[in-house]
Amino acid sequence: MQPLFSNKLTNFLNRFVNFEGAQFRNIETINPTTITLTFATQDKNRGYDWISLKLKFSGVSDASLIENNKLPFVDMSDGISLENNGTFFAFKTKNSTCQIKSSTIKFEEGQF
Repeated sequence: MQPLFSNKLTNFLNRFVNFEGAQFRNIETINPTTITLTFATQDKNRGYDWISLKLKFSGVSDASLIENNKLPFVDMSDGISLENNGTFFAFKTKNSTCQIKSSTIKFEEGQF
C-alpha cells in the first residue's frame, strides 16, 4: 500500500473523479484503530477504466460505518469528501452517514 499525503489529496480525488458513481464494495474493521474500505471506481490515468481501490485508515479516532449488506444502497453519485486539517484525515461519503477520522491513509489499486 502507498501512503496518501495531505498535499496529494486534490490530485488523488481528481484522478478518481472524486469517486463519483463509484461502487462501495466492502468495509473491513481490522482492529479498533484500522479500517479498510474497498471501492470500484474510474481512474483518469487509465482512460477512465474501472479499477478496485482500497483505502486503509490507520490511527482511527472516530468512525461511523455502514453494514456491508447495506453498501449497495449507498448513493455514490456525488462521490466522497477527503480532507486533512494538518492533524487528521476526514473521510465522508457525501450522501451517506459513513465517515472516518484517522491519522494516516494508504491506498492500493487492484483489478476491477
